[in-house]
Amino acid sequence: MHLPTSFRAVALTAAAGLAAATLTTTAHAEDTDAAAKDRAPTAAAPGDIVSSEPSAFHPLPGQPTNTKAWKIHYRSTTAKGAPNTVSGTVIVPQDGRTGPRPIVTYAVGTVGVGDHCAPSAGFPRGTTMEANLIQQLTLRGWAVAVTDYEGLGTPGDHTYTVGRAEGQAVLDAARAAIRLPEAGLSKDSPVGIMGYSQGGQASSWAAELHGSYAPDLKVKGTATGGVPGDLQKVAAFNDGSYGSGLIFMAAIGQNAAFPELKLESYLNPAGKALIGALRNSCVADGAVLGSFKRIKDMTVKNPLDQPDWQQRLRESQVGTRAPDAPVYLYHALADELIPYGVGAQVRKDWCARKANVEWHTVPLGEHVTGVITQSPLAAQWLAERFAGKPVKGNC
Repeated sequence: MHLPTSFRAVALTAAAGLAAATLTTTAHAEDTDAAAKDRAPTAAAPGDIVSSEPSAFHPLPGQPTNTKAWKIHYRSTTAKGAPNTVSGTVIVPQDGRTGPRPIVTYAVGTVGVGDHCAPSAGFPRGTTMEANLIQQLTLRGWAVAVTDYEGLGTPGDHTYTVGRAEGQAVLDAARAAIRLPEAGLSKDSPVGIMGYSQGGQASSWAAELHGSYAPDLKVKGTATGGVPGDLQKVAAFNDGSYGSGLIFMAAIGQNAAFPELKLESYLNPAGKALIGALRNSCVADGAVLGSFKRIKDMTVKNPLDQPDWQQRLRESQVGTRAPDAPVYLYHALADELIPYGVGAQVRKDWCARKANVEWHTVPLGEHVTGVITQSPLAAQWLAERFAGKPVKGNC
């Protein structure tokens, strides 16, 4: 399952300015939107606005940006096809531009599974990871919609690593941004999809689902990297490593979407204590809590050996459908959390399905430096798609 940080990665992230020094590592109960817990999905269609309120977008604490932002709750769809409500943020540059502006629906990497870890909770404080990368997009004059994903700041556990739920939330965030009257956006705006790590899974799923789930969106391309395309391979790779705590976060996510998996029935006392702590943790403290733990030491029986768990993990695999718009796909050769071969397999599978894929190997660096070095290039690639320039795929 998907593990997007490590002790070394956290340090690199902080040094690169991807997050404030706190990394939101402690629970802030006051930041949980209690009212959101009581909201029901009352809007009529996926992407409809349930509620909105003014917010703020600060990449770092107190850092000004020439933008307006709104926290939204919007209709989306669960992995099982039921209506749900998801929270997120819409950010619009205040640059005097008229007419349709591009919209990027941005899928963040792992922030944790506690409600207070949601991107929308951190944007006003300047503590949301990847906010500096998002600012690269707003400085281009693009509007950005950032989903919190299902269950992150809304009722229930976060459906972490559940591909269909994530992809639908990403697409519906773009719809919601367009339908938010005060944002001043247009249904004719070109749409880009972008994400890395967990966000790579989510953005890849959004790319695959676009034609069947949200054909009304004028998607011009998807920039996605560090994709955990095969959760079983990623889990096996990380079991017992410094990032292994996030395997257990992913188990929480799968169980949230599919409670019939009965995660609790597999846990021994140590496992129950760990899962309980992780449910209120953000990514940095979660990595510390679960580091170097093996599945066999936290369970009475390994759920990943069971057919029902294996089937649900297969359902989140990336590469089983061809995206209907071009894709910029990249992966770090030395990625220590999501093996390079897993990302390369996504390319192979998409190319076999005749997708238009521009593939890039990041020769130097590891998981976090992969997104730092590639984000400007990925944004430029999206700019060329918005401008209608031809795509040079390299399948």
